[in-house]
Amino acid sequence: MNGQKGIEATSSRVLMLAVVALVGLNLRPFITGIGPLAAGVRAETGLGTQGIALLTLVPLLLMGILAFAGPSLQALIGASRAVIAALAILALASFLRLFVSTGFGMIGTAALLGLGAAVVQAVFPGIVKRQFPRHVSLVMGLYSSMLMGGGALGAQLAPLIATASGDWHFGLAWMALPALIAAVLALACLPRDAVRPQGMNAAADLLKRPRTWLLMACFGLVNGGYSTAVAWLAPYYQEQGWTSGSSGGLLAVMAVGQALSALLLPALAGKSTDRRPWLWLTLAMQGAGFAGLILQPGTAPFILALLLGAGLGGSFSLTMIVALEHLPDPAEAGALSAMMQGGGFLVAAIPPWIVAVLHDMTGGFRAGWLLHLACISIVTVLTFRLAPGSYGRSMRQPTVDALA
Repeated sequence: MNGQKGIEATSSRVLMLAVVALVGLNLRPFITGIGPLAAGVRAETGLGTQGIALLTLVPLLLMGILAFAGPSLQALIGASRAVIAALAILALASFLRLFVSTGFGMIGTAALLGLGAAVVQAVFPGIVKRQFPRHVSLVMGLYSSMLMGGGALGAQLAPLIATASGDWHFGLAWMALPALIAAVLALACLPRDAVRPQGMNAAADLLKRPRTWLLMACFGLVNGGYSTAVAWLAPYYQEQGWTSGSSGGLLAVMAVGQALSALLLPALAGKSTDRRPWLWLTLAMQGAGFAGLILQPGTAPFILALLLGAGLGGSFSLTMIVALEHLPDPAEAGALSAMMQGGGFLVAAIPPWIVAVLHDMTGGFRAGWLLHLACISIVTVLTFRLAPGSYGRSMRQPTVDALA
């Protein structure tokens, strides 16, 4: 009997890990698939450089705005139901891109996709902490690596499917299938929701704490580098004569670097309670990647993309873990993660548009890469405050009088 229960428990955990992997896989392809197909999208829809930037900016803005509603959403309908509904929205919005022929239609589907991803990101880390309380770092590493791996999949498959079909619409619409599969698996495997009315006030309480704002700033400034890279790395090299397929491969390599780093660095950092040295390593890798794009973009571009991706992916995963480690209760930790992502994605949504403006003003991307080197320097200074001994103290402080 005990053996049977053990087998059932193991099977349940394996299925939950499959849900974690599939959910993460669906949160980035619709963003990374745009860059390699930008020329075709512009030709049919009439979107200019800044219009194409909106296809990244709008989803990230929604990821930011709706993340603040995560605790209330979890209290009202439950985290599991929210995730299942959001995955269904991702599938629908990707399918609708088969029929889009205008810039307004593309931005509308981008908004729907941002809505679906926003809801998942707001509530899913809390589910992970509740289901895997003793393995948060490893499972969040899996989630983050699959999220980045989904980015690689989108960047690589979008131009391949578009070329094979002769239509860029198919290069984006195929993403409906993995989202639908994830929704069905989540429906079968996610635990029944336990409604927590007290979660309704979690957002307001957390926004009174300076540490929440510090985490938002770190998360946002780093992910601004990600949003810029997925929006403009492929067009940057296309301006230098690369094809959509080869530039998509460059994005895929960057995303593979993100996935490997997001998976491996939390495991390597797991023996230490202080994540800052590992965060500084990821920031150094990002800095080296952006510096290479400025100084020697034609020298080993795939290595530059891999280095940049490793820095971005590792930083994303470790920052998510740091947020969850601030509070012992899964619901409260999930709410803090949602707040961090809310403010962070609002910040991260803006840089691709700023880089587009700088490109139109200067005729190139050099100024945009310099902007992100400055952001990396700021985050390096801010992370000095993320000592593990400060976690409990910073979350008890109720007033915004100084950065904790």
